[in-house]
Amino acid sequence: MVSTFRQLHYRESPLVLPNAWDVGSALAFADAGFPAVGTTSFGIAASAGMPDGGGSSKAATIALAERLRHLSVHLTADVEDGYSDDPAEIAEFVAELRALGVAGINLEDSRDGHLVATSTASGKITAVKRLSPDIFVNARVDNFWFAEQATVEEVLLRARAYADAGADGIFVPGLVNPEDIRRIAADVALPVNVLAHPSLTVAELGDLGVRRVSSGSLPYRAAIDRAVDTVTALRDNRQTPTATSYWDLQARLVTFSRL
Repeated sequence: MVSTFRQLHYRESPLVLPNAWDVGSALAFADAGFPAVGTTSFGIAASAGMPDGGGSSKAATIALAERLRHLSVHLTADVEDGYSDDPAEIAEFVAELRALGVAGINLEDSRDGHLVATSTASGKITAVKRLSPDIFVNARVDNFWFAEQATVEEVLLRARAYADAGADGIFVPGLVNPEDIRRIAADVALPVNVLAHPSLTVAELGDLGVRRVSSGSLPYRAAIDRAVDTVTALRDNRQTPTATSYWDLQARLVTFSRL
């Protein structure tokens, strides 16, 4: 890995971050040439038959980080709101991830679909950075995602507070209006991260000032759709789509298992 995870946010074009839900998807993204891979709490929870949120992905996230510790690319973990209200407990959990080689985390400022106090989220960020100063904390600002106080001004107030608390990046899911994106990216001193959206290409987002574009749960949801399309094609006597061979995927897993 030539660049550090932090440096990937300061290149000419935005960092495109695919989000994995298991070892197989993470290996496929790494093999496709992506320099960093994230996890998706939705994909991880859904794979275990649980809804997203409420701490449902905690155990599986750390188990996946353990399995991916020898991955040849940077790994960043979606840890919801830290799975706790206690900043010290969250800091210990993140330090455990850091010991497994995790380079960054996403930390949400919401719980159960609602925003928490800015001071609460800031306290978590400060505690994490105090114990793990080198981990990249991507502070998630959920105003637009949950349609609460969903204005640029309110997002900027939270983003500035999180920057002061020690955050390394600002993630604003649900942000899709080009002018809003431009204003937030211009007024936030940290790299701004958004979710991929069909209305804007990565190049267009880069022109608006975005430094990181995350796939979120899109690959997991698309994979489910592709799987259904495949078996319905079989059932309906239609041509099935092509896929990577069993032998190629098996060889990739065998190689990884020996690391």
